[in-house]
Amino acid sequence: MEKLMIAGGRPLRGTVQISGAKNSAIALIPAAILSESAVTLDNLPVLSDVAIYTELLGELGAGVRWDRDQMVIDSSRLVSKPMPNGNVKKLRASYYLMGALLGRFGEATIGMPGGCNFEPRPIDQHIKGFEALGAKVTTENGALHISAKELRGAKIYLDVVSVGATINIMLAASRAKGVTIIENAAKEPEIIDVATLLNSMGAKIKGAGTETIRIEGVDGMNGCRHSIIPDRIQAGSYMIMAAATRGDVVVDNVIPKHLEAVTAKLQEMGVHIYEMDESIRVVGQPEYESVDVKALVYPGFATDLQSPMSSLLTQTRGVSIMTDYVYSNRFKHIPELNRMGAKVKVEGRSAIIEGGPSARPKSRRRICVPARRWSLQALPWRKG
Repeated sequence: MEKLMIAGGRPLRGTVQISGAKNSAIALIPAAILSESAVTLDNLPVLSDVAIYTELLGELGAGVRWDRDQMVIDSSRLVSKPMPNGNVKKLRASYYLMGALLGRFGEATIGMPGGCNFEPRPIDQHIKGFEALGAKVTTENGALHISAKELRGAKIYLDVVSVGATINIMLAASRAKGVTIIENAAKEPEIIDVATLLNSMGAKIKGAGTETIRIEGVDGMNGCRHSIIPDRIQAGSYMIMAAATRGDVVVDNVIPKHLEAVTAKLQEMGVHIYEMDESIRVVGQPEYESVDVKALVYPGFATDLQSPMSSLLTQTRGVSIMTDYVYSNRFKHIPELNRMGAKVKVEGRSAIIEGGPSARPKSRRRICVPARRWSLQALPWRKG
């Protein structure tokens, strides 16, 4: 088993380059198969999810060339075939193949996807959208079979704000006949990124990034070249780590607007933030004030930054409250922090964090990923 031995207590200094957004990449790759010709994706992050997608597209007959941060996807010979098992179940985002294959071929059979271990992610809103477009959805042996003689535009209201459902419906609706309206749509930057690619391929999408998205279906889609937006979660993580270690870090290749929520909270704590066109400088300070943070859907504070922010809040003066309104069971890192000397109590959706001086790990223990981030701010180990 892989282990990381981290000696904390040292400020982070220097410049870090942010890669392309994971949450965009895992949707853009399947979106590319809606085109009958080659699509080039630049600024692609190097991830195991991307590697799995490469294998999945190969199984469907697509030609895929992946070289570092660039991928060329040629779907001219793509075929629709059932994928109930195998690699498809290793990847949560494999559900985007449902919308893409449904839009391209009018059918898809995909095994129920895997994913993160903090909370199940239902796909009922995805199914609701497909059915509204005229598809029939059935379940057999853990796989979803989706088929439609013809997809027709519809007005779809999402009962809950869902990034995955918003994107999946956009994918299928791009090739449907007529106009589709998605109400209560997710507003994340990744939604805009996917819509930008689809429009470059010939789709007609308006309103991405707002609560109402309008998609006018088209008969065919062409190839194009698209550069993926920077990863705001990765950038936010480095910003928080810079603050936690009292460092001085320039986070480069970012879109500052995408980071407004985390920037605001860090500044409220007392962290010095300097924004430039495509970079943010984070300068840590000796002491921080306690703050209350609410993890919300975009443009609120990202739930994916909840765990590293919780770690940072252990270093403030006073009591902070971290509340996650997106996921109710995303505090599995808290026991690990407490093992390292933190004083955190979980009550429902909230973690009550009592701030204090940097803690020294009591022993070299196995800890979860969020706690690894916290160990950067702990004092160095000493023998004896």
